[in-house]
Amino acid sequence: MTLLTTLSTELDQMAQAGTLKRELPLRTPQGAVVEVEGKGEVIMLTSNNYLGLANHPAIVAAAEKAEGDYGYGLASVRFICGTQTIHRILEKRISEFFGMEETILYGSCWNANEGLFQTILTDEDAIISDELNHASIIDGIRLAKCRKERYKNRDVADLRRALDATRDARNRLIMTDGVFSMEGSLAPLPEMVQLAREHGAFLVVDDSHGTGVLGKTGRGTAEELGVFGKIDAYTSTLGKALGGSHGGFTTGPKVLIDYLRQKSRPYLFSNTLPPAVVMGSIAALDLLEKDTSFVDRLRRNTMHFRRGLTERGVRIREGITPIVPILIGDTAKAIAISAELLDHGIFVSGFGFPVVPQGQARLRCQISAAHTTEQLDRAITAIVEVGQKYGVVAG
Repeated sequence: MTLLTTLSTELDQMAQAGTLKRELPLRTPQGAVVEVEGKGEVIMLTSNNYLGLANHPAIVAAAEKAEGDYGYGLASVRFICGTQTIHRILEKRISEFFGMEETILYGSCWNANEGLFQTILTDEDAIISDELNHASIIDGIRLAKCRKERYKNRDVADLRRALDATRDARNRLIMTDGVFSMEGSLAPLPEMVQLAREHGAFLVVDDSHGTGVLGKTGRGTAEELGVFGKIDAYTSTLGKALGGSHGGFTTGPKVLIDYLRQKSRPYLFSNTLPPAVVMGSIAALDLLEKDTSFVDRLRRNTMHFRRGLTERGVRIREGITPIVPILIGDTAKAIAISAELLDHGIFVSGFGFPVVPQGQARLRCQISAAHTTEQLDRAITAIVEVGQKYGVVAG
């Protein structure tokens, strides 16, 4: 077979199995309700737009003004001529938001994770990673020439085992998601902080799904769990709750960030963030820091949706986050339910292997502060109706 024949055969097999992913073009900005091409207006229940800021007038205005003031792009990387004053302002704001010394911006949190481990760890060091960490962490770790240990998801005893097993390493880095994106569960950060201190390990949290979402002021998983100020460093994103556009960052001790500026390959060889994204992100931080009602509404909506599903007999992962997985089991069935829900005016994605383990396919619902109670109730009713048809919700 030629390469293209091989790939074509695999695509045909995915289509026949009902597991082929399809992209649905939106005709409107991201929001609680969107217009899907060929489907009309639907309730958006599968977006990372947790605070509803993706089309907020203040953010749009800041981005538009930035293009007038600073141009469309820098056509360069940061260390050549790609740094504007606004990039340093955003980095300072992020540092203050997380209570850290310094911040470095990347094109995405994927780039931040990709550029962290290979830069600071050698074959004398070890990285210890949760088995359900995000794909960007997994791929970033593959690039690192260091010893690698995995521990069972959120299992503190197994983390201790991994730390004991790497006692002879020069430096040890513990890496975890703050919120596990397919589960909606939280890392046990208080116990992890204690273990990291006991073993002299450096604790890094990817808080992409916690930033702007959890904690009284939206400062993330550590604030939610009472250990804000005790995490050594974070990676996170500007592309979810903080405006939903693009960009990521690492924030932590100054010496770490200074070192990444000198040697982190995604930073050194990728164009800098465009001015519109930078100023839009600053506007998002302004909104969040001045008004915690976004976080409060998100929490209320999440509780309402979780309670409504549970009371109607829908099997979900327990938790407090706006990521609400509905357990289906079979990948083809999850994708079929997703497609039928779209016909009922509800846009929610189905996920299966290899995104989640075999036999654990699910619908991943994601709640926004922009949703109304009426919209959430309509979604619950549709999920119950379609779920009963497919035998995943009791009649």
